[in-house]
Amino acid sequence: MESTMYSLNSLRSMEIIDINTGCKLGYIKDLVVDCNNYKVISVLVPNQSTGWFSKNNDIEIPWAKITKIGVDVILIDGTDILYNND
Repeated sequence: MESTMYSLNSLRSMEIIDINTGCKLGYIKDLVVDCNNYKVISVLVPNQSTGWFSKNNDIEIPWAKITKIGVDVILIDGTDILYNND
């Protein structure tokens, strides 16, 4: 991936889309950072599934699964990521 700098505010305003299914996963809620190596490990996205018995766990997307960061979207390869794609 290109080494372009993005601010946290600009990343949080970009919608995350799975390139395999075309599903819109939502927007970044938080980042998981390795403070020792100064690297982003993964991004957290709120789980969209809501229902009587659904858990409200966040979807954790490893940084390595991000394929492209565009102007207003972040494309990911969601092959091994568990999320509800209703």
